[in-house]
Amino acid sequence: MAEVIPVETPTLGDRSYLAHDGQVAVVIDPQRDVDRIRALAEQRGVRITHVAETHIHNDYVTGGLALSRAAGASYLVNAADAVSFDRTPVRDGDFLEIGAAMRLRVLATPGHTFTHLSYVLEAADEVARVFTGGSLLYGSTGRPDLLGPENTAALAHAQYASARRLARELPDEAEIFPTHGFGSFCSATQAQGLASTIGREKQFNPVLTLDERIYLETLIAGLDAWPAYYVHMGPANTAGPAAPDLSPPRQADPAEVRRRIQAGEWVVDLRDRIAFAAGFVPGTFSFPLDGSFASYLGWAIPWGTPVTLLGATAEHVSQAQRELARIGIDRPAAAATGKPENWADSQPLASLRLAKFGDLAAAVAAQGVGDLVVLDVRRRLEWETSHIAGTIHIPFSELTGRMDEIPPGDVWVHCRTGYRSMVAASMLAARGRTAISVDDEYDNARPAGLTLVPA
Repeated sequence: MAEVIPVETPTLGDRSYLAHDGQVAVVIDPQRDVDRIRALAEQRGVRITHVAETHIHNDYVTGGLALSRAAGASYLVNAADAVSFDRTPVRDGDFLEIGAAMRLRVLATPGHTFTHLSYVLEAADEVARVFTGGSLLYGSTGRPDLLGPENTAALAHAQYASARRLARELPDEAEIFPTHGFGSFCSATQAQGLASTIGREKQFNPVLTLDERIYLETLIAGLDAWPAYYVHMGPANTAGPAAPDLSPPRQADPAEVRRRIQAGEWVVDLRDRIAFAAGFVPGTFSFPLDGSFASYLGWAIPWGTPVTLLGATAEHVSQAQRELARIGIDRPAAAATGKPENWADSQPLASLRLAKFGDLAAAVAAQGVGDLVVLDVRRRLEWETSHIAGTIHIPFSELTGRMDEIPPGDVWVHCRTGYRSMVAASMLAARGRTAISVDDEYDNARPAGLTLVPA
């Protein structure tokens, strides 16, 4: 009997998979830090003989090449992908024997990329299972716009056809195992559920329930910005990334922390929002480890800028280092642990105010919305769906280049949950601005008495 084990990376919204028959295993779409997968294979007592990529990934650096070399496994990559390393080229219709009990059938499922593949796992008399990568997701599909606007329409049409092909050629009982869709920005819409089958997707997935014109119109209208670091992932993956170096970074003393801040490097405080607001080294940025830490840091940082990590513990620094390696930020310039007093080089700590939407409503009532600077850093579609009357909208992804557009005065910053608002507030504070971070759920804005548009 074949077992499929998900290896989750929730902070990027992705899953890798290890499928085995008790003797040998195939790994699908491994993340960069393949030590997790090698440990899992060792626990199960299986040998990895094949590593397969569904596509050249846009949202993370793959561990596929490094894993295949370490395991002595065949590395399955679409023959049409122009990569810079040796691989086992595969094409639509190929069959690959995985040991004596399993085999993979290769299906071309373009749409997320032009060369996207899905892999059907067949084992004895068991119902087939399919690894769909960024094609058919749980209640959604992979987005078709990551290769540029000139390709979006063609890829969207291909995505529709590919989903229909999977539904047509596989039994309703076939389980699907997507790579994206668990919070990944590679998903066209938020995927639904934690498991599914072809039959369930036929009932609920818009790509299988809507006609093509309506599906395409709905899909394209719902596309929004994706993290800026995505542009660097494809080139890294076609070049053949090595395994990351996850050894501890060099420790920085307070004088070095200050020098790096003054040099314009990014010194990142990993503590939670409450701890950061209470006291931080001036010039540092708040990127708490909860939430999509790597996605948001990779979105905001000028690519190639050295990063120093400040964490309460060595474990926090190690976790952040692993997260960053997954998106190609390979080695922190330095790190420091402990308390902000330990990092401050005898200078006074700074602080900023945390507030709720009720506090903002009270300030609006006292001063009038026209006399307040309220900055909404949510994405475009979030803003268009609903926003607080009188606010300034600069998406988080554009903030570093548009600081000069923010009027003078204290700045109230909000997002949907408080994560992006804290990051933005820390960036403003590093520029000498006084920022108040609204640490609250956006759904609380209307009950707090704020006027939303549309009403």
